[in-house]
Amino acid sequence: MLIGVPREIKPDEHRVALTPAGTEALTAAGHQVLIEADAGLGSGFTDDFYAAAGAEGLASADDIWSRAEMILKVKEPIEPEWPKIREGQVLFTYLHLASSLKLTEALCASGAVAIAYETVELPDRELPLLTPMSEVAGRMAVQEGAKYLERHAGGRGVLLGGVPGVLPGKVVILGGGVVGMNAALTAAGLGATVALLDVSLQRLRYLAGIMPANVNLLFSTRYAIRKQIRDADLVIGAVLLHGAKAPSLIVEDDLKTMKPGSVIVDVAVDQGGCVDTIRPTTHGDPIYTVHGVIHYGVANMPGGVPRTSTLALTNATLPYVLMLADLGWRSACLRDPALALGVNIVDGRVTYPGVAEALSLDYSDVQAFLTPPAQE
Repeated sequence: MLIGVPREIKPDEHRVALTPAGTEALTAAGHQVLIEADAGLGSGFTDDFYAAAGAEGLASADDIWSRAEMILKVKEPIEPEWPKIREGQVLFTYLHLASSLKLTEALCASGAVAIAYETVELPDRELPLLTPMSEVAGRMAVQEGAKYLERHAGGRGVLLGGVPGVLPGKVVILGGGVVGMNAALTAAGLGATVALLDVSLQRLRYLAGIMPANVNLLFSTRYAIRKQIRDADLVIGAVLLHGAKAPSLIVEDDLKTMKPGSVIVDVAVDQGGCVDTIRPTTHGDPIYTVHGVIHYGVANMPGGVPRTSTLALTNATLPYVLMLADLGWRSACLRDPALALGVNIVDGRVTYPGVAEALSLDYSDVQAFLTPPAQE
């Protein structure tokens, strides 16, 4: 298969969808890899590394989009890329379609096969291609929140870990999944007092066995959320509904009860956010303030640590990329039901129920598209 890796053009996005090691694995398996010049530079991989691994470097993204049978990306295509997507082309990347009707309509119009990293799902409900970036984002959420709590950044001037004789800061985390768990462990490691809320008692019982003593686990209700955020220094939104829009957990009036100079980091912003007042921001302009509360809404947080993120992402995606390249998308999805759940759009039809429901679009079962045509 001819596989293309264009350079990411979303603002402040420095990750790349394939490492030189991944390139070598694909070329060793008999596939061709096209990579745009400087695509890996932001992650510390220069073009000569890819050339040594067998990739063909191209100066133009247009050439990659026009030639490749499968496009590997990190972030969803943005508007300048939409016209480049071809009918029948496989696009494998993070998509988060439930929060973007325009992107969904553009992908439907293209006739491409859109496979989303974030909806590939194992039988135990683990999301193997979202997990590594969730681990990064959870840890970064505390790091970024701590930074904006500093007085010169507009925050309350609180050190999360405190010092002897001074109470530590309080961190409230909404959601006990991979993001929330990593955020809690990081905040607890700094010495903060942590409250982690989730709606699953089963998950809370699991977390009780691994969390340190300074993490308090609470069943999530609107009442509990309102009470906990009143004295919070940092609130982290870590809620995920598989392939669907995030639920609204904090409304604007709630902010009026929070401490001036406190910080909200909503990791769910790329799924619409679980805070009503959140909007997507960038690494170059990451924060804004509503009712005295600092909002951090960077939608591609792992892009701030691209070296770590690119390596972690390729570790997870490469087995699926190899399967798609070796077998073709239909046969690969027939063989691996987890990968089939990643297929969000085929032939102009939405094939992931959470996306169809969130955007009020018609849903088509992906299984209807998996019988190979006669020529395959």
